[in-house]
Amino acid sequence: MHRRLEPRIKLALIYGSTREGRLCDKVAGWAAAQIEGDGPFDLDIIDPVTLGLPERHQRGEHDAVQALRQRIGNADGFVIATPEYNRGYTAALKFLIDSVGEEWRGKPVGFVSYGGVSGGLRAVEQLRLVFAELHAMTIRDGVCFANVWSRFDASGRLLDADQPEKAMATMLAQLHWWATALRNARNSVPYGQFAA
Repeated sequence: MHRRLEPRIKLALIYGSTREGRLCDKVAGWAAAQIEGDGPFDLDIIDPVTLGLPERHQRGEHDAVQALRQRIGNADGFVIATPEYNRGYTAALKFLIDSVGEEWRGKPVGFVSYGGVSGGLRAVEQLRLVFAELHAMTIRDGVCFANVWSRFDASGRLLDADQPEKAMATMLAQLHWWATALRNARNSVPYGQFAA
């Protein structure tokens, strides 16, 4: 799938959990391996655990927030690896998203979700609303791991990988198309400079 896609796209993979013992390491690690392959993506992994973001929003610009804005600004598209906690997404992910503003605009976002019976889909539905408000375009197809605790072995290898790999290939193909089209559009007319 990857070899047929051109041009190269800068893709940021964002970890959606900061909990100790998080499953996000396994899920996002699997997603990163699917993205990297021999494909058309230059991958930037954004893990809120390593960012050093302030614990709350502050007046003025924190260095870690400035660095995050630059990384989001450099990306052509995003994949969010999100758990579902209590029918929603995490506070850490919300804080990361809200720490950035117009850098999200006019860019596509895909989702790899995980959780219990719903596979994180309720978190994704909420995130679609958030990204619509930020003028980002969410990809319809995604990857979801229901009952995630039984999906990976102790070493982090995905069991029964055929269906998730096919779903990931579909999402990445759509994400590549949207990222290419939207990058061309932003280069032609910067987002927000169109006539109202």
